[in-house]
Amino acid sequence: VQLVESGGGLVQAGGSLTLSCAASGRSFSDFVMGWFRQTPGKRREFVSTIKMNSGHGYYGHPVKGRFTISRDSAKNTVYLQMNRLEIGDTALYYCLLVEGKDAPFIVEQDVPYWGRGIQVTGSS
Repeated sequence: VQLVESGGGLVQAGGSLTLSCAASGRSFSDFVMGWFRQTPGKRREFVSTIKMNSGHGYYGHPVKGRFTISRDSAKNTVYLQMNRLEIGDTALYYCLLVEGKDAPFIVEQDVPYWGRGIQVTGSS
């Protein structure tokens, strides 16, 4: 299984950025995709997940109302639209895929598949 992230970069505070993550390698069933993020010296933090069958999305408190997760089931691809970016959103963003779990209850230890991570930097 391979997860390939794209779309990261540097953006001014208040701006927008969209991350993408495409999964490949085999077929998946009853699966969740989404994002965690990590800053140096800290554990990975839940950002957002989406149930790929239903499209129901879930958000961590720091991003709720600013970020929107969506998916293209035919392409096994998840998107994270990040609006009103804050300097505090600066982190390495990791895509995830997990099968057989409920989307709002994903913790880092549940996840067998991770992307390599992509940097998002908010600037003043």
